[in-house]
Amino acid sequence: MKRIPLVGLVVLLALFIPSRASADITAFLGVNPTPVNRPVRGFSGGAGLLIVGFEFEYANTSEDEVQLAPKLQTYMFNGLVQTPVPIAGMQFSATAGGGAYRERLFDFTETHVGYNIGGGIKMSLAGPLRLRFDYRVFTLKGESRHANPQRFYAGINLKF
Repeated sequence: MKRIPLVGLVVLLALFIPSRASADITAFLGVNPTPVNRPVRGFSGGAGLLIVGFEFEYANTSEDEVQLAPKLQTYMFNGLVQTPVPIAGMQFSATAGGGAYRERLFDFTETHVGYNIGGGIKMSLAGPLRLRFDYRVFTLKGESRHANPQRFYAGINLKF
């Protein structure tokens, strides 16, 4: 008779013991430095288990006609991996996902798909209220003017 290794038993128990799910929403402001600094604003909503989660995110970057920087709207669905508990009041995460974007400058408009990778920190404030800081790098397909924009943002996050 073969014995199940201890590690295998722990993994099986982790898969079959229910885990508490949580959800959160974030409203954020930030900057898109590609090709010049422009404001970005948006929101996200997500749900997750202990370590893995999913979120939908919408962001709108302003157009700067003088600097020939297009307006960029992104609609992304992301998977994320996060620390299971806050460390010193901070929960770290890494994210990757994909979705659609729309880029517009003067008469030029491009709507296509793209994907992103990034990471962030959620810092506990009081109760369910947290600060969120994120960084993302996008890869935009199609005829976008800037194929790899970046985004830094800070937001207010409510966990429930």
